[in-house]
Amino acid sequence: MPNTKKIPLREDIPAESQWDLTPLFADDAAWEAQFADVSAQLDGYAIFRGRLLESPEGLAKALEFHMQISRALDNLYTYAHLKSDEDKSNSHYVGMQDRAMGLFTRVSEASSFIDPEIQALDEVRKAEFLSSPALQTFGFFLEKILRAKPHTHGEDIEKILAMSTEVARAPSQIFSQLDNADLTFGVIEDEKGERLELSHGNFISFLMKPQREIRRQAFEQYYQTYQAHRHSIAAALAHSVKKDVFYARVRNHASCRSAALFFDNVPESVYDNLVETVKTHTAPLFGYLGLRRQALGVEHLHFYDTYVPLVSAVDFRLNYDQAVEIAMAALTPLGDEYTAVLKKGLAGGWVDRYENKGKRSGAYSSGSYDSPPYILLNFENDNINSLYTLVHEAGHSMHSYLSKKHQPYVDHQYTIFAAEVASTFNEVLLSRYLLDKYKTDEKMVAYILNREIDNIRGTFFRQTMFAEFEASIHNDAEAQKPLTIDSLRATYHRLLETYFGNALVIDPQLDLECLRIPHFYSAFYVYKYATGLAAAIALARRVLDGGTAERDAYLNFLKSGGSMFPLDALKKAGADMASPEPILETVAHFKALVDRFGVQLSPMLHKKD
Repeated sequence: MPNTKKIPLREDIPAESQWDLTPLFADDAAWEAQFADVSAQLDGYAIFRGRLLESPEGLAKALEFHMQISRALDNLYTYAHLKSDEDKSNSHYVGMQDRAMGLFTRVSEASSFIDPEIQALDEVRKAEFLSSPALQTFGFFLEKILRAKPHTHGEDIEKILAMSTEVARAPSQIFSQLDNADLTFGVIEDEKGERLELSHGNFISFLMKPQREIRRQAFEQYYQTYQAHRHSIAAALAHSVKKDVFYARVRNHASCRSAALFFDNVPESVYDNLVETVKTHTAPLFGYLGLRRQALGVEHLHFYDTYVPLVSAVDFRLNYDQAVEIAMAALTPLGDEYTAVLKKGLAGGWVDRYENKGKRSGAYSSGSYDSPPYILLNFENDNINSLYTLVHEAGHSMHSYLSKKHQPYVDHQYTIFAAEVASTFNEVLLSRYLLDKYKTDEKMVAYILNREIDNIRGTFFRQTMFAEFEASIHNDAEAQKPLTIDSLRATYHRLLETYFGNALVIDPQLDLECLRIPHFYSAFYVYKYATGLAAAIALARRVLDGGTAERDAYLNFLKSGGSMFPLDALKKAGADMASPEPILETVAHFKALVDRFGVQLSPMLHKKD
């Protein structure tokens, strides 16, 4: 019997392939000391309670104390969650993360008087305080607090709401533990006869196999696990939505969506414009799926046929170090400082590179103001998606690096709406670089076009479908309609039919997909992937076709961090997301790629015949 290739244990991963968390804490003992120190300082909030508006100088001292505590808490949480994500079965670090979140709740309770007291400023004193030199560092921070006055209660209610946050995280934490630590997907025999564990980390790699039977088996086996746990996961998702309804109502928002968009100061018209524009421009997507069906030579296209490269003769294996070199070359348009800093970080402890047993699936960039901008990967040498993921997360990390370098702590944290621009911008540059590098290689050009088309399909069309799903199930909950496994699947199935039409067979398992998306536990997050891609395409075109001024405008957007609202920052950089133009430009870009790909692919299909 062939040997089964097992996923390695954490201790089997070489140290040079792991991130270096010592800039945060030398060891767990140092973390414990910091935890005790922050806990002991919480009583310090009491001396400021009821006195914030005595003078601008007094308010500045209170805010400086609060930022000191928040900054230390960020370090504690970052270390704990990164260690926990190394191996979700390690209960010690799961416990540390829980303790950090508990401390966050205690800090929120202790500081719950700050916003209500600031919001008590009348117009005359507001002008006095906002013009005071003592508070200049906190100008935008104060603006956001004052803006939230209609959605903020008195200290007593705010304290209770702060106490509730730890409980409110339960649905997400339950899903995360179940999905990352408990679910198993069995073993699949690949085309070489090698038996491999199916996992979150390699699921897409299996769907990229040229052997259709392996793809079908991976798809069915993967979703069998979700079918077996469908009621539990549906309950977790339903209660996450109910949590959103609760907070929206308590905060006096008209809906869950308006509550979610309020923080970024994004009008709901931006969300509606995205969904309606994409939904009415699916013809290029249908055309591409038809082209894919023809290229694969199948009568009916299934979901498990949508990831396999259509140019299978191209060998694009590369290891991590090779991926870094390609990334540096692709990102050259962003200048020497950007690439030099990034190259050093990718080689010097920023990245946790490879999958291990129990490690959190997927990828992300994370860190605190005092740490490097860490990257979690599950890098695979035989998957070009890993190259794109590396470049994507590097975009986040360099956004963090530049923001922290150019902004004070209070203004360094950019919003997710802005974050997704920085990451997808890098992907656009990578595709443009690869297309130019291999322009004389017809097969490689077709392969890269295929990859870019699939990226837009997944990031733009698919994430917009996710966004409509989120809006629909939240609307149902607000209308007091029950969210059951059957209703969730029915809603998702309807959207699959809307967005993919007759171009794709909707297999019975496919609507279980709504149960495996972790972002649904962070309400109204996924639409930002689509708007981020649209903004990135518009800004990348400006940078690549422009000069120093366009590049500097984009870098200034990254450097601005959280010092302004994201729509304002993007408009200054050259992308007006309040207009439909970036969405329409993305649709047009996608259609042009599909048309070019069809021309490129046609001779290859004839050669097959």
